[in-house]
Amino acid sequence: MTAPVSEPRFGVWANVYGTWASAHHPDDPVDASWERNLALIQRAEELGYHSTLIAQHLINPFAQDWDQLETWTATAALAAATSKIELIAAIKPLLFHPVVLAKQAANIEEISGGRLSLNVVNAWFKPEIERAGIAFPEHDDRYGYGTEWLSIVRRLLSGEVVNHEGRHFSIDGYQISPTGRFRDRPQIYVGGESEPARDLVAAQGDVWFINGQPLENVNALIDSVATRPRVGTAVRFGLAAFVIARPDAEAAQEELAYHWSLNEHDQQYLQNIVGGADEKAVMFQTFAKYPAIGTNGGTAAGLVGSYDEVAERIVEFHRAGIETFMLQFQPFEAEMERFATEVIPRVRDLSAAPVARSVVVG
Repeated sequence: MTAPVSEPRFGVWANVYGTWASAHHPDDPVDASWERNLALIQRAEELGYHSTLIAQHLINPFAQDWDQLETWTATAALAAATSKIELIAAIKPLLFHPVVLAKQAANIEEISGGRLSLNVVNAWFKPEIERAGIAFPEHDDRYGYGTEWLSIVRRLLSGEVVNHEGRHFSIDGYQISPTGRFRDRPQIYVGGESEPARDLVAAQGDVWFINGQPLENVNALIDSVATRPRVGTAVRFGLAAFVIARPDAEAAQEELAYHWSLNEHDQQYLQNIVGGADEKAVMFQTFAKYPAIGTNGGTAAGLVGSYDEVAERIVEFHRAGIETFMLQFQPFEAEMERFATEVIPRVRDLSAAPVARSVVVG
């Protein structure tokens, strides 16, 4: 196992779909508007959240006629409308040429004063790719494409003059400017849990995003990447999770049961996601084992319970090596406030306390 490299960091998922759980919650209407997301992220910054993740889809995977916030235009606007929060913009390499994306990223890095990060995800929702007339390669071929794509983007964002001749791209003496005014380059997060995804983060990523799942699974995943060959600083780790925290465990379980009752009304939308997913995507195989509220593993991470219980579980994940917790809630704004007020202070107190160690007396 790897040791934590800093105190726990907390982020929120921007509400790019309009909801991260039920479309039928009476206090959380489906709303992916720019106005809502701007207010949400500005409030998250005020509350002390460290990061926001702006996921990428061009059409809403729950329902094609639902609104969908576009990642890169929204991130540019958020860069100008915030001052401290890290902006993690997801990117599917199939949708952007690496030179174009690198220039966009460098510009947002300038606007934000060095707060942009990239979250590279190699696509799983086939309709948004295929219906646009873009080829959707097989799973491992997508990672081959993404690996070559990212190698170009990294070098461009580092200010290099890039000459590259590969299977997918031919780049002749390309350089973008300005770069490097705030740091060497933006951070790179990598999503996905397949073997090619693990190879990609070990070779080129800074942080690996793990989908919400039990601690023993997360321990094994961390070990599998931490032991891979690596040049430079060690990989850091993040975890997605949906939080239900209440004053006591009974109230939290009642709220979870309520979410499952709402979930029954969402089956059509959930089937749209499953039906459009690449069956070889490892995360959907994991989700099948651990049914959950929320996306990307959601409540399977176990952050459901009393304020003290949720804080304790976060500290357990942190001691296993998770640095950044990327969180979902419903209703989003109210529960985001609750978590900041009730859980984060408890996590800080627990993290500051010495770890009890057993002593064997012989």
